[in-house]
Amino acid sequence: MKKVNLDFHHLILMMILSVVCISFQGCKEAEKEVEEEVTVKIEQREYFNLRPETEKAYGYTHAVKIGNDIKISGAVSMDNDGNPTAVGDFEQQMKNCYADLEKILTHYGCTFDDVVVENIFTTNMPLLLEHGAYRGTIYTKNFPTGSWLGVKELALPEFMIEIEMEVHKMD
Repeated sequence: MKKVNLDFHHLILMMILSVVCISFQGCKEAEKEVEEEVTVKIEQREYFNLRPETEKAYGYTHAVKIGNDIKISGAVSMDNDGNPTAVGDFEQQMKNCYADLEKILTHYGCTFDDVVVENIFTTNMPLLLEHGAYRGTIYTKNFPTGSWLGVKELALPEFMIEIEMEVHKMD
């Protein structure tokens, strides 16, 4: 009877060791698969200043690109020295904003077709509604998502409109 029990215990022990070895080998293979599949891509931020001195004085960067996404600070109607332009002329201020935004998009190799979010801030919503059709000349394929917000004031009292964007650049 002892020989049978000893053989049975050996058999059980051999089975357990086999299962452990198979499991261990399977873990090593799975570990190799995981090692091969995991890749970490570190995306650098790329900053762009349209008017470096003005942006430094006000404490902002006009655009930041991370991967395929670009965040663009609100564009206002100003000259290269940061002085308001087209004072009192809403339509021209809007056109000046889009002209600056186009320069930033071009810097990153994008067009208005790449814009996915556009938020417009205005101190005069009726004028935005009156001149909003101009956006149809900017966005010829699809309009982006976004909001139009009436605000009490912008950074300087002469500014009537400010436009910010988010862009997704397709590879």
